[in-house]
Amino acid sequence: MQFVLNGETQDMSSGTTIQDLVNMMEVGTRRYAVERNEEIVPRSLHAQTIVNDNDQIEVVVAIGGG
Repeated sequence: MQFVLNGETQDMSSGTTIQDLVNMMEVGTRRYAVERNEEIVPRSLHAQTIVNDNDQIEVVVAIGGG
């Protein structure tokens, strides 16, 4: 299966979830948001939201500063 993650084409096995992607990116405890096909995916749905072939996924990590 192929999809686009933050602008780059990725190959992944079918059944991959948003949570799998976040874990792979090692986001850890930082604040982040995930968008799939231009729609925000609530964090409560990350573990059950399957990434489909040709999905467009954006993972944005918040950066603090002053």
